[in-house]
Amino acid sequence: MCSHKKTSIWFISILLFSLLGLLSACSSTPSGAHGTSHTIKVVAAENFYGDIAKQLGGQYVIVTSILSNPNVDPHEYQSNAQTSITVSQADLVIENGKGYDDWMDQILSSAPNSQRLLLKGYDAATKHLPENVHVWYSFENATAIAQAITADFKKLDPIDAASFDSNLQMFKQSLQPLQQEIAAIKAKYNGTPVGLTETIYLYQTEPEALHVLTPFEFEKAIAEGNDPPADAVITTTDQINKQQIKILIYNAQTVTPVTTNLEKLAQAKHIPIVPVTELMPPNKTYQIWMRDQLNALQTALGG
Repeated sequence: MCSHKKTSIWFISILLFSLLGLLSACSSTPSGAHGTSHTIKVVAAENFYGDIAKQLGGQYVIVTSILSNPNVDPHEYQSNAQTSITVSQADLVIENGKGYDDWMDQILSSAPNSQRLLLKGYDAATKHLPENVHVWYSFENATAIAQAITADFKKLDPIDAASFDSNLQMFKQSLQPLQQEIAAIKAKYNGTPVGLTETIYLYQTEPEALHVLTPFEFEKAIAEGNDPPADAVITTTDQINKQQIKILIYNAQTVTPVTTNLEKLAQAKHIPIVPVTELMPPNKTYQIWMRDQLNALQTALGG
């Protein structure tokens, strides 16, 4: 009898130990594999992608944005050890790609993870301008990128797919007032001559039908951190001196002695300046950021 009890206790102990091992194995299974809800860790190279991911993921995501200071030139960013650790723990990494944030690719290659998803905004975008990586400035692209992010969320957390789809629809609807404002600018200011210090705003001047006079070679050089050709500098300067442009759209994050001179010259000639940034200002959403810039543009055009 005593021997039978010992055998029973031994058997139960082995069974419990096996069950504990099974539970432990299940808990280490890649997230979403069994259709269970979990918090998705997202790392965005730039804060505008991070904000879009927050809006789409809601309570089911934790988002870390690496670049978030609109007063710093994003082309000069240097990653650090903490950034590498954060990226290594991510379920989903979002970057722009196409050479805009190569530092992220270097981090990813140094910390390989077969379970991690990678989304590149440039690749998800449906509209590309020649030699212009700033795809997030197009609302058409913002929609396509949001759809791609939602698809990845559903892969990582299929049980909450309905919430992700609902958030995506709300995001799309929130872009409609911005698209209407673009259409209103086109209707009222079609063909208005403007100047740009950089290529970033071309994704909006095109649907706004504004006439960009600045030589593309000038804009492209500034965008890439190079000195623009001398003849392009002369042409751009003459356009301001002769007041051939009605406004100057100025990238406040890519500032060089050449662009600073243009800004001062425009002020002296009483040409309105519209500052734009590559990164989203703090305490704003993607939509509010874009709305504020569009409002500033309309005010300048009207003035």
